[in-house]
Amino acid sequence: MSRPRSIRILLSAASLLFLLLMIGLGIFSMQRLSDVNRVSDEIRNQWLQDIRLIGDLNNYMSDYRTGEGTHLLSSTALELAASEREIAQLDARVVRAQRSYEALPHESSERRLYDEFARAWEQYKVIAGQVLTLSHSGAKSDAVAMYMTTSRRAFDMASDTLERLTNQTVAKAREASARAAGAYLQDSRLIVAAMMVATCLVLATIIYITRSVSRPMLRLARGMHALAAHDTDISIPGMRRDDEIGEMARSVAVFRDNAIALAKSQSRLIEQTAALEETLENERRVTAEQRNFVTMTSHEFRTPLTVIDAQAQRLIKLKDRLAPSDLLERAMRIRSAVARLTGIMDSLLGDSRLLDGRAVYHPSEFDPAALLREVCQLHRETSGRADIREDFGELPPVMHGDSKLLFALFSNLLSNAIKYSGAGDPVEVIANRENSQSLTVRVRDHGMGIAEGDRAHLFERYFRGENAVGVAGSGLGLHLVAMVLELHGGRIEVESQEGAGCSFVVHLPAAAPYLPNGVYA
Repeated sequence: MSRPRSIRILLSAASLLFLLLMIGLGIFSMQRLSDVNRVSDEIRNQWLQDIRLIGDLNNYMSDYRTGEGTHLLSSTALELAASEREIAQLDARVVRAQRSYEALPHESSERRLYDEFARAWEQYKVIAGQVLTLSHSGAKSDAVAMYMTTSRRAFDMASDTLERLTNQTVAKAREASARAAGAYLQDSRLIVAAMMVATCLVLATIIYITRSVSRPMLRLARGMHALAAHDTDISIPGMRRDDEIGEMARSVAVFRDNAIALAKSQSRLIEQTAALEETLENERRVTAEQRNFVTMTSHEFRTPLTVIDAQAQRLIKLKDRLAPSDLLERAMRIRSAVARLTGIMDSLLGDSRLLDGRAVYHPSEFDPAALLREVCQLHRETSGRADIREDFGELPPVMHGDSKLLFALFSNLLSNAIKYSGAGDPVEVIANRENSQSLTVRVRDHGMGIAEGDRAHLFERYFRGENAVGVAGSGLGLHLVAMVLELHGGRIEVESQEGAGCSFVVHLPAAAPYLPNGVYA
């Protein structure tokens, strides 16, 4: 029972070894680097600061000496005043640099050189002040003589002292840099040696784990991948081992046997599922088509039947008072409604063929204005609340196309405009000649409009917008419109704002294309 725990013990020991190596190497590296950091701090916080401040002093002193010469060359009161202000500013900068330098710790030799420089600089400033006084009072020649002799010697003495201090500081900074470089080199060698020892230990451990654990595990993994790819004709190594890998190998063998049995069962199940899904999909499609056909048929038949019933009731009520002309007019309306009912039946048959891709397409010449007026008049008679407004501009007297299909197209658009508008809201049918080759018909309403997310799917079969709930419809009308336009080589545009109505703009060529055998495929 102790053998199965061997791999866990081995991996735990390897992990502990890695952890101890990392901790030990990290502590050793931190100790070595702290020595380098200490020397670097000495260079950064002392010598670099000293060199920077001495450099500032040197620059400010040179500028001060230049300002003294500029004062001698000034000829106007303004120039003298500007020169004196510049000298005062430079004097203040020298004082600040001196205070900063004095605040840093220094050795006794550096302090003695600095005190010697400070005294020489103060002596120079006294002499420079005398030169400026002479220059300001107008004794230019005496001032220039003193500038070239006494003042220059005093400045050179201060400058030489500062230069000796600079050289001494730079030499000590170089010594500190050499110590830092030596410490860095020595510590780097120690760290590299420690890393090499740790690397050798890690490599030895990795090689041992790879041979005893990783390779057998990889062989088992390849066997599992082969089983996942339905390759059951494989051999499984390591089944005789007494550790965890042996247990895994024996489990994989069981899985292989089960996979063989499952593959046989799955093959039979897939065949049965495919047959059931095909049958279910056919049932769903037939049910949906029946439901849509019944909805659309009842809606289309209701209109002419309402006209026939209304005229028949009128004849019954006024049978004794009707003049022959009135009787003839109402009989003609009944015949017109019957003809419309027959036309709807033919249209439904044509629509079903169109939706199934077997549309009968019979183009001929027709009057577009008469067709549009007929569509508008039909919906005035069948929808008493509809306020349909016609605005026909100059239209071509004759167009070429299938008038029945185009009648269904415009009737669908106008029916939708009426359905999705409020009671009393006007619906406009605007037609114009776009050019000599095409006609534009706009059907505009002021109803609920179309949601932004629905516009890309408007002309898909059975699609209905999210705001169309409660309004009767089959989702076939606009799909049929798109197919009729495709037959005629036309196109349609939709302009809508939700809550403010929409417009369907049909662009129809004056001469529809001829299709072979009169059938759209």
